[in-house]
Parts: sequence; structure tokens; C-alpha cells
Amino acid sequence: MAERAAGQGGAGSAASRRPAPAPSDDPVAAFLAASPCAGWRRQPLAGDASARRYERLTAPDGRSAVLMDARAEPASVAPFLRIAAHLRGLGLAAPTVLAEGEGVLLLEDLGPETLAARLARRPGEAPRLYGAAVDLLLRLQAAPPPAGLAALTPQRLAGMIAPLWEHFLPRTDARLAAGIGEGLQDALERHAPQPSVLSLRDFHAENLIWRPQRKGLDRLGLLDFQDAVLAPPEYDLASLLRDARRDTDAELRAAMTRRFAEGTGRSEAAVAAAAAVLGLARNLRILGIFARLAQERGRTGYLAFVPRLRAHLAGDLAHPALAALAPLLRRALGDPA
Repeated sequence: MAERAAGQGGAGSAASRRPAPAPSDDPVAAFLAASPCAGWRRQPLAGDASARRYERLTAPDGRSAVLMDARAEPASVAPFLRIAAHLRGLGLAAPTVLAEGEGVLLLEDLGPETLAARLARRPGEAPRLYGAAVDLLLRLQAAPPPAGLAALTPQRLAGMIAPLWEHFLPRTDARLAAGIGEGLQDALERHAPQPSVLSLRDFHAENLIWRPQRKGLDRLGLLDFQDAVLAPPEYDLASLLRDARRDTDAELRAAMTRRFAEGTGRSEAAVAAAAAVLGLARNLRILGIFARLAQERGRTGYLAFVPRLRAHLAGDLAHPALAALAPLLRRALGDPA
């Protein structure tokens, strides 16, 4: 969700559970009428690839909050609450829940500007901002993950590229697709076999709020973590540096890979190999998801990201860790770049 949280204030300090609804044909309006933000101005915010909707709520005195309407995806609410509590317990900036309804959450605002928006205005700050994001990953991964998370094993990650064949390359020969799946699983088993840390899964510049007035890791607000899983350590690093929505240059990617390797005590070569394989798996799936959104929901704007995704794939296929898989994928994709 782009620009998902804004403003400096909050609606209150303690969450209220399911405020009594006011009479209304609109359940969201009824929820808000009984919430700490009753009467506040409502402004739709840009959404993400899910069916969730977001609004910014602004009080006459400038205080603000964010409404998350997840009635179309009610199963996402409980994981959001659970992971938010875990993140806050680590001293990280996840939004406090101010009120909760049926499939609706009223959330603390974390700040006015995503990393993506900040970098659009000040591209020269990329090393500092991405460095802060990598440092946050290191802190996140240094703590034991919550119990009960689904694990992104090599077998599951390889299977998750199914939308690529269903929606982006539906005419691919079945034997070729199967060979690519087997080759990808083999590369994952060699370079990223252990789903051992908490992954926020969509860890990228549009899901991070930059708060320059804060100190340390509190400078980064976290959003859209309800799909968190157990994953290999480099999964979120790949998500950050191989972003479908914005470019990152080779020098920045190398510097952040080195920073992450130093922070984890692993070799830079091992981190780079794992990130290449995980980035490839992630972006093959995203190609299929974006094609599905365009075909089934008419959200054709996602197709604008396809050239960047293909460029990421071409870069990762050039890595020696993917040498055996590269010829097969190039047959399926053509020239990825």
C-alpha cells in the first residue's frame, strides 16, 4: 500500500475493542462514528495488490489516523494484530491499534512519507535510507520468530511460481515448466535451504515510512506485514533490493548486501547467492500475480512494472548460483531484459 500512513498525531493511546456501532447502512461509517475518530475527514489512500482498502482520517486540529478496511479479507486481521504486537515488542515501529471492528481496524499514523516518496524527492539519500532498512532487518532477525508461522521451504517457494504459468506464460510447455520448478527448488536447497527467521514478506520502499525526526530504528515505520512467514534470512533483503516498483543501482545493491553479510556474520558471496535465488523465485511469482491482477481485476497499472521485473530476473540469472537454471528460464521467458 503506497502512502499508507500519514500525519504526526494519533487518535488515542489505548485500543478500544469493537466500539458500539451507530445506526447506519454503512458499517464502516458506523464503526467510525463510535470510534475516537468520529467526525474526522476521510480520504482514500492508494491500496496494494490485496482487496484491503485504506483511508486517512484527519481531525480539525491536524491529528490523523489510518483506517484499514479488511472486510474483503477478514482472515488478514488476526495475523496483522499478532505480528504488530511482536514487532512493537522488539522496539520496532508498527502501528498501535486504536480501535477494532469486524474486519476493520483503526490504526496509529506512523508518518507522512514512505521511503519510496522520500527517495523520489531526495535520491541521494538512498545509501542512508536503505542502510537503515538493512539494519532493521538485522534487528528483526536477531530475535526469535513468533511460533506458528508458515515456512517458505525450497519446495514451497518453487511451487509458489505457479501464477507465472497460469497467467503470464500460460502456453509454456508443461515439461519445461516442470523442469524450471525442479531447477529452482534445487538452487534454493543449495543456497537458501533454511526458513529460519521472521520475514515480513513485502519488505520494500513503499511499505516503509521514513521518520527523520526519530532516532535509530524508530526512524522506520512498518506496514503490510500480515502475510509474515518463516523464511531464509535473505528473503526480505531480496524483496528490498529487487523491488518491482523502483530501481536500485548495482552499487547500492552490492553495498547493502555487504552490510547485511557483515551484520549476520555470513560471507558476502553466500548472501549474494541466496539473495539472487530468492529474488528470482519471488519475482517469477510476482510476474504471475501482476498478470492475474490485470486480467481478473482490470488493474492494468501493474503491467507497467513488468519491464523492471524482467530486468531483475535477467540480473539474477547471470549469477553463478543460477547457471544450471538460466538456460531453461531463458527459453520460457525469451530475453528477460
